[in-house]
Amino acid sequence: MKRLVFKIVCVFAVVFFISNKVAAQQKYTTHNVKKGETLTSIAKQYRVTPYSILQLNKELKNSEDIKPNTILVIQVAGKPIVQKEEPKEKTKIEQEAPIGYERHRVKKRETMFGLTQRYGVTEEQIKKYNTQLYSEQLKKGMVLQIPQYPEVEEEKELEAEIYTVKAKETRWSIANKYGITVDSLVILNPELPKNTTYLAKGQELKLPRPKGDGLNEQEVVLFESYTVPKSIGIFRISQNYGISTDSVIKLNPEINELGGLKEGMVLRLPKKKPATEIVNTDNYVFYEVKPKQNIFRLTQNLKISRDSLFALNPELENGLKAGMVIKLPRVKAKQLDVKNSLVLDKISLVDSINIENRPSLLFLLPFRLDRVDFTNTAMTKNQLKRKDWKSALGMYTGAMIAFDSVKRMGLSVDVKIIDTQRNFERTKMMLQQQSLANFDAIVGPVDSRLLGEVALQASNYNVPVVAPYASKSDLSLSNVFFSMPDDESLRKRILDYVAKEKTKERVLVIADDKHQAAKDSIISRFPSARVAKMSKDGSLHLEDFLLMLSENQEYWVFVETEDKNLVASISSILNAANSEKDYTVRMFTTNHNSAFEGDEVSMPHLSNLKFTYPSVYKETLGDSFTEAYQKKFGHEPDPYATRGFDLTLDLLLKLAYKKNLEATAQLIGLTEYSGNKFNYYNKWTKGYFNNTSYLIQYDQLQIKQIEE
Repeated sequence: MKRLVFKIVCVFAVVFFISNKVAAQQKYTTHNVKKGETLTSIAKQYRVTPYSILQLNKELKNSEDIKPNTILVIQVAGKPIVQKEEPKEKTKIEQEAPIGYERHRVKKRETMFGLTQRYGVTEEQIKKYNTQLYSEQLKKGMVLQIPQYPEVEEEKELEAEIYTVKAKETRWSIANKYGITVDSLVILNPELPKNTTYLAKGQELKLPRPKGDGLNEQEVVLFESYTVPKSIGIFRISQNYGISTDSVIKLNPEINELGGLKEGMVLRLPKKKPATEIVNTDNYVFYEVKPKQNIFRLTQNLKISRDSLFALNPELENGLKAGMVIKLPRVKAKQLDVKNSLVLDKISLVDSINIENRPSLLFLLPFRLDRVDFTNTAMTKNQLKRKDWKSALGMYTGAMIAFDSVKRMGLSVDVKIIDTQRNFERTKMMLQQQSLANFDAIVGPVDSRLLGEVALQASNYNVPVVAPYASKSDLSLSNVFFSMPDDESLRKRILDYVAKEKTKERVLVIADDKHQAAKDSIISRFPSARVAKMSKDGSLHLEDFLLMLSENQEYWVFVETEDKNLVASISSILNAANSEKDYTVRMFTTNHNSAFEGDEVSMPHLSNLKFTYPSVYKETLGDSFTEAYQKKFGHEPDPYATRGFDLTLDLLLKLAYKKNLEATAQLIGLTEYSGNKFNYYNKWTKGYFNNTSYLIQYDQLQIKQIEE
């Protein structure tokens, strides 16, 4: 029995080794489709199935999509079938019937070999149409029918060339330049990472080209009609189109037939080539054509005219194909949803879930149950007020509502929750005990001190980590999704808004010593901004500030501090100035914090000043999540619970759409839920960063979101 088991194990080991060896030896080549070739004939040539060609070339849906000049990626299963040639013999292709015959009377001493050399055919081809030669020898005086076949065009084998990536080039811009799909580019370069589309300057890629040709010569010639005007000659036309006069006549043989060039004659001439241009993310954004799209729908979705689209992408003259990468002017980025210079389609995640993609999540939350004495009610209530407790419980309870929501959509979820206890060694040990490869994503930890260890262990299994409250890290954590926008992103948000809305208003800056970075950013964006003088005790130098104000002028004042008393004082001063008939004042900040929400700060003052700031979060009032939460837990959700719901629901829907968070991040743009929104951008080795936020304004004693 033991021998039998041992033999079975050995057999499986050998099979596993062979299968891995075969997989490791898989190679790919490219094939340039020629006129008359079909999917079946190409498959036979490379000893593969037609289906395998369609699988590697996603832009092809069926055999009808095979067109001349299409570049195919083919997995080489064996040596391609190549017709054997005799040395120095003209190559002919045998067809079902010859295109004609030539009559030949056999002379003295002529041989079959001599006839094959003279007419460029084989002995078998001669005998096939002169059947008497199967039974008798060649004789003087015999009259033979020599078949004539068309000469085979010499096939250019496609080989790869090495392309060096230039600055600000992407996979899409290079695919557009070479006329291939991004899928084909990835297949030809299997070493490219799957969790990012980033290309580094100087990186080398393998790309297809015909032997002996450079990229500049690999272009499809397109033609246009030209009506000959009065008093113009062939030479002038040839100069205008950059071709020789012989080429003009060759393309238009009727010129000779009609005795020369005539006024009103319609000529066929190659379209003029546009001036050499640099195709990169500075000049263009790119769009990958999807299956079943047509030109009309494309022009509607991309907000561009048909003529402009074809002028930028002349290859469209040969037809629209799925997977084709087309370029658009950079200014289109303002009208379309663009991420990393790729135009994104608007996708409804709720309508696009695949219930077979069952997400599996691991939550790492600091409940610190080891420190809770549930028999002591007073102590437990005090512990529940701690920030780490509130954040953990909020994340957990919000996630519970998210699980209920996707369950109603028919989606099942596998979840495991670990109490990190905010302890590094415990977290490290607990992760080592888990089969991390079974999880699609890890949510947590809340404590930033543990993030590096969690990301490191998860990266060994290509598992993404979603940091619920972190905006950045000093480490390079390529598999981490930082769900909180950082200070720089928030600052840019409000400065962009002010720059857009500002006309004749003057910008003033009041900043304490701890917020010099914010002050410098504001001055850099608005060079004419004036900075208010601060007193030695850190308060506003009131006399100097009032001297900065002029009559009949509107002022937009940035207040940068975390001192609640300073906020209360400044808002009171600005409100008083706003009450004067000669002044109009609005108040802004690039960093909204607890100082602006203290009891010392008057909400009526902030409302009168139309206080405006960027925010990660917006208030939720009476939406479906709030109602579901109140029904389940008996009270309204706090911002932590709202974030727990939004972040978890976003994660579940993206994993249900495509069970790969990194891939989904490249395809999905902005998503928004109850009180948070997400739009992740990949910064290569540094990770994924959420750069979207809200603009909030106090107005008429209410806190409102500014709709842009």
